[in-house]
Amino acid sequence: MRAPRIQQFLNPFLHKAPVAPTCQARWLHKTREIPPVPSPIPLVPDVPTLLKVLGRGLSQHVDKFPTWESLFTLSSTQLRELGLEPPRTRRYLLTWLDRYRKGAFGAGGDFKHVENGEAYLKVVRDPKTDKKLVVNVPAGADVSNAAIEKLTRPSGYTVRGSHTISGPSALPLKAGAGAKVVVSEGMWEHKQGHKVDGGERRRAETRFRKRIAARKAEREAQGLR
Repeated sequence: MRAPRIQQFLNPFLHKAPVAPTCQARWLHKTREIPPVPSPIPLVPDVPTLLKVLGRGLSQHVDKFPTWESLFTLSSTQLRELGLEPPRTRRYLLTWLDRYRKGAFGAGGDFKHVENGEAYLKVVRDPKTDKKLVVNVPAGADVSNAAIEKLTRPSGYTVRGSHTISGPSALPLKAGAGAKVVVSEGMWEHKQGHKVDGGERRRAETRFRKRIAARKAEREAQGLR
């Protein structure tokens, strides 16, 4: 009789406590802010010009970007939905747009005087150091008496010899009057590498097959003699 009484006394303590429903707390990340839209520069005043200087056939997609803001606010997914293919072209464009936001322009990106896609460069002499410098000037401007500090000195352009201006896309003017830079297709393009004998993974196999084919052709040529 004692056993049932003891079991009856212990029954309240033997019942398992109900398991509380578990839930996972998850921190929601902050929505990624849209990067600011940069302003156009004198060399690249609009979307068609920017796509033109970037090259890689991006000019054919100019109708996909009706405004400057739309070009800089679309994501990779949105570019794909618009039909911008292949994927490497989207990556290339987005990489350049990010560079543009940071001010990492290509040749002529620091020009201040550009008219109808043309920028003019002239050679001036610094009176303090007697060094020849390349400056960007308006078309037909006379800078003989201008202060050096007020002139625009673009990066990447130097003086060769007595008056020859050397630099990206620089075309010499007649009578050594300076140089002209014209906006052209692929002016800022990052050229793609050319694979020789395939990529890294297939290069050894490709060259091995070439050696076999060369030896076979050599044996056949010797047998015909």
